Amino acid sequence: MNLQELLEENDFKFDKDFYKDCTVFTKLLQQWGKIHNLSGRLTLEDINENILDSIYPLKFIESYESFADIGTGAGYPGLLLAIANKNIKAYLIEPRIKRVAFLNFVKASLNLENLTILCNRVEKVENLKVDLITSRAVTNTSLLLDITKNIVNKDASYLFYKGSMLNEELEVAKVNKNFKIINRNDRNYLYVKGK
Repeated sequence: MNLQELLEENDFKFDKDFYKDCTVFTKLLQQWGKIHNLSGRLTLEDINENILDSIYPLKFIESYESFADIGTGAGYPGLLLAIANKNIKAYLIEPRIKRVAFLNFVKASLNLENLTILCNRVEKVENLKVDLITSRAVTNTSLLLDITKNIVNKDASYLFYKGSMLNEELEVAKVNKNFKIINRNDRNYLYVKGK
């Protein structure tokens, strides 16, 4: 099943530009990924599943004007969210130089004017305030909430892509209000809503 069929099966409707951009991203990831070890999963099927995983929360999160993705790596989820929402200001925060080089190459190839890539650890980022923090497989929820507190607006929301340890993490992080968990396959999307 191709990407468009996969996304339409999950009730997504995107224009042809989105699919063109995803095709370029996929080709670049496969080329760079083999050389620079960006992602362990480089088959078309795996990349398509990762694209769906990245954008799936657009079904249930509320609107936002800016977001920062912590530890973007090979582009999931931040780069895909930036491609899907070109009117939203996107910041990808990634400390590893090879991954930043790849993200910048994709940004230039797709002419993503809404995208800023920061080669840094999130704790060291200054002069940035966003409405939404996203992160996939970076660290535990408690630490993510702590290390991002300097870059969020007052009523910011959080979207964390989590696995099976989520319930234990929620207890440690003392997240007890205004959140929901959406399950899809082995993925738990934790959405902590701002005010």
